[in-house]
Amino acid sequence: MSEEREKELFELLKNGVIEFEEDQVRDAAQAVVDEGIDAVKAVFEGLVAGMEHVGELYEQQEYFVPEMLMCADAMYVGLDILRPHMEGRDLGITGVVIMGVVQGDVHDIGKNIVKMMFDVSGFEVHDLGRDVPLETFVEEQLRTDADLVALSAMMTTTMVGMKDIIARIKEKNPKARIMIGGAPVTEEIADKFGADGFAEDASNALKDAINMLTTLKKIQEEEEYGTA
Repeated sequence: MSEEREKELFELLKNGVIEFEEDQVRDAAQAVVDEGIDAVKAVFEGLVAGMEHVGELYEQQEYFVPEMLMCADAMYVGLDILRPHMEGRDLGITGVVIMGVVQGDVHDIGKNIVKMMFDVSGFEVHDLGRDVPLETFVEEQLRTDADLVALSAMMTTTMVGMKDIIARIKEKNPKARIMIGGAPVTEEIADKFGADGFAEDASNALKDAINMLTTLKKIQEEEEYGTA
């Protein structure tokens, strides 16, 4: 299969998401499967690239929530076709991840993209959804002994709740790693709130998570070796 054909289909997927053309996305995704093109590449270079651009349009106030929801619907049309043909990426590390949108916030498109990338990469993901109470994050981290908790917020008013969640989880389990992300979140805020990582976008979320979990595994191995 030629590179030109791959690029053509990935562009159709990307633009189909941006323009919420579900039929275009469906046809391009099916062509990816029929022609034996890498479904993982199609998701990341097509669907995810499209949603990342949609996020930029939202930030520039060219798109609003209704458009974002239609774009997300188009993305899921493609994902439903491609997901059965996606093999987990071997990134050298896996872990248990809890993620959700903090209480008072129902904007979950960004969280859903991050979840998709974690799923594809072989992580065990517990998605708590949106408008998640503080205590639920704490309880789920303790119940699952998750390696990573990923918090998302799209509004400044809901973002402040992250600080309490981080403090409570760290109090109960100091070893848990916590990543935060969303439109109003900055690296400075992540440091101020006591988070272990900050994700500007879905790709960075995955990279940061892998780095954090690699560090965590090394610490655990050193402690185990030291007590042996």
